[in-house]
Amino acid sequence: MTLILLTAIFALAPPTGVRAYDTPNDGGEAITVEWQLSQDDVILDGYEIHRSENGVDFERVGFIGKGRTEYEDETEDSKGYFYKVAAVSATLISYSQTSIEVMSSPQWIDQGKINLFLAMVIFSSIILFFINQARKGKKLTIRKIAGLDAVEDAVGRATEMGKPILYCMGIGLVDQIGTIASFNILGEIAKKAGQYETPLIVPTSNPVVYTVASEIVKQSYASIGRPDIYDADRIYFVTDSQFAYAAAVDGIMVREKPAANFLIGWFKAESLIIAETGAMTGAIQIAGTDSISQLPFFVTACDYTLIGEELYAASAYISKQPLLLGAIKGEDWGKVVIFTALIIASIIGLLTNFAVLDIFK
Repeated sequence: MTLILLTAIFALAPPTGVRAYDTPNDGGEAITVEWQLSQDDVILDGYEIHRSENGVDFERVGFIGKGRTEYEDETEDSKGYFYKVAAVSATLISYSQTSIEVMSSPQWIDQGKINLFLAMVIFSSIILFFINQARKGKKLTIRKIAGLDAVEDAVGRATEMGKPILYCMGIGLVDQIGTIASFNILGEIAKKAGQYETPLIVPTSNPVVYTVASEIVKQSYASIGRPDIYDADRIYFVTDSQFAYAAAVDGIMVREKPAANFLIGWFKAESLIIAETGAMTGAIQIAGTDSISQLPFFVTACDYTLIGEELYAASAYISKQPLLLGAIKGEDWGKVVIFTALIIASIIGLLTNFAVLDIFK
């Protein structure tokens, strides 16, 4: 009788309301188990999660600390499982009732990201609309960018002086955004240089960047009907060592005396070394980078500097191609839509908070 009484006194209250269900908005192979805390939660070590395939033979599959009411179990899809949760202390354990059978499966749609999907549809629709407008011949106005307006003058100056153009892409790799933007600008400058038969020198710091740059220049010359002026010796790989590359570019500036220097890409500490040498040779310099820490040096030592998104919009600005112009215009209007939506949401949030405050008053 005494033993029965002691057991009743020290028995743990089990967790209740155990519910197992297929984890929503995932790729399958997961079941979420939820429960209500044991009344003795404060004295527990935690909760054990037990799983069974037949509802009889259970095995422990997880443990979490007290105060927690959810556990995600890794499973096999299309296979039934039963669950129960046990409240555990140092010497006692108390099991909940068994959940109903549940299976996991992948979901086609993540409902938690529908808002992102709608935003993507709206944003893409705006871009496609402006691309279509540009193809129909509608003039799309883009803010003037002084550095890009000076490209024509820089190429013309090099042609008149009979000197080459130097295009430096920095030390970025081929998969960096700044390098990709630089490739686009290189193609347009190569077309302009090819029209005037002005030599274009492109030293690179990476073998892959060199290969891509070489093909871009070759294709640019071919697109204007002048494949014969392509000189493979003027597009070359120098070294992948940062300051050795800077020294090599400085040497080119001093020996070749280019009339125009384009420093566009991803740069680090070598940016000021290269830009300062170019300024000493008297060349007109147009720079652009998405490396924020290097922008002050380019602004100081160069005639024009592309800042922020100007670097990414440069190829569209120079080429005036409808596809690129439409994309830039669409992105601008997409930002307007997003900004407007944020303002409206903020106003609604403020009004809601004020309404709550009025209720308390």
